Amino acid sequence: MRSQDYGDILAGKPKRQIPRLPAEPGLVVEDPASGFCGAVVRIEQGNVVLEDRHGRHRVFPMTDAGFLVDGAPVTLVRPAAAPRKPVMSASGSVKVDNVTARVARASRIWVEGIHDAELVERVWGHDLRVEGIVVEPLDGIDELAARVRRFGPGPQRRLGVLVDHLVDGSKETRIVAGVTHPEVLILGHPYVDIWQAVKPAAVGIPAWPVIPRGESWKDGVCARLGWGDPADGWRRVRAGVTGFRDLETPLISSVERLIDFVGHFG
Repeated sequence: MRSQDYGDILAGKPKRQIPRLPAEPGLVVEDPASGFCGAVVRIEQGNVVLEDRHGRHRVFPMTDAGFLVDGAPVTLVRPAAAPRKPVMSASGSVKVDNVTARVARASRIWVEGIHDAELVERVWGHDLRVEGIVVEPLDGIDELAARVRRFGPGPQRRLGVLVDHLVDGSKETRIVAGVTHPEVLILGHPYVDIWQAVKPAAVGIPAWPVIPRGESWKDGVCARLGWGDPADGWRRVRAGVTGFRDLETPLISSVERLIDFVGHFG
């Protein structure tokens, strides 16, 4: 007669597995030895700090099966570290850590003046360095068509141009109409000056003053706001801009599109 295998009848019952719970703040546990019941406040040096309903704190070692949750034993463990939130650049893009500036592309972005260039750098500087894009001020666009011809745009040498006051009937719109090239993208914003593309609240004013045609816009603004001369005014404007949220949407949209266009090739 064949014997039947009944297993090791002398072996004890399998050891019960004790759940391991992360000691997240707010988790309510009980210390069975003292009867102290409280919510997890924090972990310090391998111990857990509990707070009871009276606000009293006590410290307990995080031993195996050292606590009860709903009457059942548990082992408290340190919670996993939360994933680090991405750091955002001033333009709202994800900041790339430990990146060195890329070698400059042959492509360029042109802006009308030095203030335009400084403002673009202040907000999009990180993006420009990652992409290897150089921004150059033109000191006006009166000779734009000739400058574009001398630049010699091509598939690996794209050109983006940011123009102030690009609205129907303006001088700027007429100048831009004379430049047509598949590797050149000209965009703009409706503001008379790049200062006006900064939200008034960012510089602590209710609105930008209306300056009559024929009067220097920057001089007129500074006179009406008591900002001294344009150099003083620009320091105020620049200091008020810490990121893209301080700028008007038309400027943001145009700069983002120009960076994408110029950075796609070259």
